Amino acid sequence: QVQVVESGGGLVQPGGSLRLSCAASGSIFSFDAMDWYRQAPGKQREWVAAITSGGRINYADSVKGRFTISRDNAKNTGYLQMNSLKPEDTAVYYCNVKGLGYGPSGSWGQGTQVTVSS
Repeated sequence: QVQVVESGGGLVQPGGSLRLSCAASGSIFSFDAMDWYRQAPGKQREWVAAITSGGRINYADSVKGRFTISRDNAKNTGYLQMNSLKPEDTAVYYCNVKGLGYGPSGSWGQGTQVTVSS
């Protein structure tokens, strides 16, 4: 059974930083690609960033230059470093991992809350 667990969320002041982690386990295969999404209260889930097995990286315009996605293949874990956080970054952040053994639509974690407030 594949498990995906996000961690690292919390309360931070505007301008602060957080580092989210997304650890995948339960498959004999490492994930190929990871996407981060977020969902703010009353809003639809939006895509934030992605990284592929080949190292291709993309960001939503709203986070470009502030967020950095990375991965540790040895740990089958991905990260989202978030700097210069703004109140509008407040949301539940989810990761989705894709690859062999992770299901046709990938596997989702349970989400981690990020709150940016003074």
